[in-house]
This record gives sequence, structure tokens and C-alpha cells, in this order.
Amino acid sequence: MDPRLDATGQAELVRSGEVSPRELVLAAIDRVEALNGELNAVIHPLFEKALEAEPADGPFRGVPFVVKDLACHVEGEPYHEGMGFLKRLGWTAKDDSWLARRFRAAGFVTIGRTNTPELGILPTTEPDAYGPSRNPWDPGHTPGGSSGGSAAAVASGMVPIGHANDGGGSIRIPASHCGLVGLKPSRGRVSQAPDFGDVMSGLTQELVVSRSVRDTAAVLEWVSDPPPGEPYVAPDRARSYEEELGADPGRLRVGLLTKPPGGQFDAHPECVTAAQEAAKLLESLGHGVEEAYPAELDDEEYIPNFLVRWSGGVDWNLRYWSAQTGQEIGEADVEPLTWALAEMGRGYNAGEYLRAVEYAQIVTRRAAEWWASGYDLLLTPTLALPPLPLGSYKADPENPLMPIVTATPVAVFTAGFNATGQPAISLPLHTSVEGLPIGVQLVAAYGREDLLLRVASQLEEAAPWAERTPPIFAGAAAAD
Repeated sequence: MDPRLDATGQAELVRSGEVSPRELVLAAIDRVEALNGELNAVIHPLFEKALEAEPADGPFRGVPFVVKDLACHVEGEPYHEGMGFLKRLGWTAKDDSWLARRFRAAGFVTIGRTNTPELGILPTTEPDAYGPSRNPWDPGHTPGGSSGGSAAAVASGMVPIGHANDGGGSIRIPASHCGLVGLKPSRGRVSQAPDFGDVMSGLTQELVVSRSVRDTAAVLEWVSDPPPGEPYVAPDRARSYEEELGADPGRLRVGLLTKPPGGQFDAHPECVTAAQEAAKLLESLGHGVEEAYPAELDDEEYIPNFLVRWSGGVDWNLRYWSAQTGQEIGEADVEPLTWALAEMGRGYNAGEYLRAVEYAQIVTRRAAEWWASGYDLLLTPTLALPPLPLGSYKADPENPLMPIVTATPVAVFTAGFNATGQPAISLPLHTSVEGLPIGVQLVAAYGREDLLLRVASQLEEAAPWAERTPPIFAGAAAAD
């Protein structure tokens, strides 16, 4: 079986009787065993459980899958969130998350859980607890984060698709770094039940990294009907997301932003080129592109207010795990950056936190007016920097918050749309002169994943990427 096949293609092989689910799983296990020693993507192999599983009769029956070791927990499986503290305890999940149950009902067979930075904080995947994951396009570089383990597993052909989540870019950043499709859905589109409903006041969203737009559309369709009691509910879709694939989007008005919001630094020329070339491609497809964007993205208060919510979320995480384990987490139990952020979060009072949430809501309303004024999409580079070498985010003992400074240019185009709750997708449309993937981001109005998928499938057809594979890739299909 060609490891370049996406999840939809593999599921079709099962439905036609050409291969069995067990054969797909065995092939994926072989690929993990062959490649994981170099990439360190899968940190909790679940091979025996996968081989014993009887996959559900869903749209992806028998397709091998990986789950990021953060938020999407499965009863009895290791669940460490990149924390040495939980690793030392040998912590396992007590129940299934709603999303884990939906993935299983879709027919996916989970063969392992993937690496993530401690508590998903950084846009790289180099936790002290499990060591660095490596980018299959160049193992000296990061695959991004915090869903870097899943992205490395999918990009290298271990599996065709993998779970990911995004609180500031953690789906889109590794998708860009590894040459994949990464959609962050609208706030409230995918449930975080039963344990969570409002992680970091609505910053985080769940979905996948994948090899194709059709895979992303099919998974989103499967997980877009949340259970009762959700704190946010995204607008319902007019038709299935799969019906958007290949549909004519009409002539769209697209704004182009290549200068990082806030104006504190410039984007790398390769990232600017990626967005400019995507703009030309959109124009060739009949869309109108002009340099325009919501002015609110340049507000200098944005990053400080985001950090109030983000650092408060880190403090909450440590309190959560202290309560769950019955052991008070101290400074020695976590990485220096984690502790420094938690201390920052503890330094704000409740009023300051609520003010930060209120600020984000005001900016969200104002930014939404830009889309309502007649723009359909915003086009940006996914990142302001190409993939960085491993070790670039190493903490300075004298300044444990320094990795956040390093991370700012990486997440500057992505994090704002976690705050506004809008859907945004990274597409692998560019390659740097060094041979590293560079993604471009499209952002739609709240609830308009349908439009993003329609345009993404149009771009995928015009500039296909399915045949591009990294040097470290399963089987004989590796790139020259």
C-alpha cells in the first residue's frame, strides 16, 4: 500500500475489500517501528491494543490514527501532556473524552499517542520528559508545536492523519512546518467534553493534521455536532463539509497581510513570498486580492492581553493536575518556562483576567466588522519564520520566559484568531530554498469553515501537494 494515500483513500481500500483493517494497522506499525527512532513522534505505542481492536463501521473504518498526548484522553491509556511529573507517576486517563469517542466511532484505530511540549505551551515539540520530535523534511529542525509529534507522524507517512489541537497556532504551525493541511475550527465547533468547556476562556480548539483537504473536511463533518451543554455553539453548516469540496466559491474578495501584526518585526522573505505567490494563485482562479486587513490586529495591547489569559491557563493547568493526582506540583516538577508562566498567571487578579477577556471580545467584534464590510477571506503567511533548528527555544536560566519571546514571531499570524474564535487553515503551498515547507493561512468569518474548505480544495486542485514527500518517508515513495 502506498503510504502517500490519505485517510479517505485508505478507508476506500477497506470498503472495497482490497485490504483489511488489520493489514492497514500492521503496515502502520511497521512504519512507526522503522521511522520513530529517528523522528520521536510516537511516545506511547499502543500496538497490541490496536491489533485487538474491532474498528467501528464509520467513514474511516480501519484507518490507523495517532492521538496527541494532550486533551484527547482515552481510558486506561498513558496521558502525560508532555509533563515529566505525570510520566513519573505513570498516569493513565480515567475516562474517554467526547472527541476520543467520536474518533473511535469514525472507525479510526489509534496505534499510538504523540509527543507534545509540556502542557502544549510552545510552537516546538521538545519536552524534557520525552525529548525532541524531529521534522521529517530535515531532522535538525523542529516539526513545530504543540502538535509536532502528530505532524511528524503524518508527514513521514507513519499514518495518514492525526489528532491535533490549537490554542495559539498548534494545529497550523506544525502543519506549516511539515507540509500538511491544518484547520483550526471556529470556537465551539468541536466539543472538549466531558471535562472541559472553556479552556483558557475559549482559546483552544480540536481537530487534526492531515495530508488532504478532503480528509480534514470529512473529520470535521464527523465531529461537528457537539453534545448538549456546550458554552459556545458555532453556527450550523448549511450542508455537509464534504459537499463543499470542489464547489464553486464564486469570485471572492481576499485581503492580504504579510507584515506581522503589531509591526514589532518583519516576516522572513520566504514567508512573505509564500503568501504573495498564494495571492497570485487566487487571482488566477478568479478571486480579487488586495492588501487589506482588520486594523485591530495591529493593536499593541493584543499580546499583553493574550499573555494574561495564556499564563492564567498555565496556572490553572498546574492546579488541575495537582487536584487530579493529589500531589501539589512545585517548581521542581515542571520545566522553568512552565513555572515562570504559572507565576505570571498567579500575579494577575480576577479583575485583570476578566478585563483581558473583555478586551478580546471587543477586538473580536471590531475585527468581525472587516469581514462584514465585504471581505470574504484574509490571506497571510502561516508563520513569520521558517522552521527553526531544534534547540532554538532553549530556556535561559536567567530568563526562563525567553522561549516565549522566540515563539512570538512564529505565532504572530495565528494566535489572534484563537482570540477571535474564527476558523483558519494552513495549506502547504510553498517550499523554501532550503527545501522546508512554508504554509499560507486563510482566515474566514466566524462559522465559515465551509468557505475555507471550498477555497482550500480549489487551491489543492490548482497546486497539488499530494506527491510531495519529505526525505524521511515510509517505504520507497520517499522524495528524490
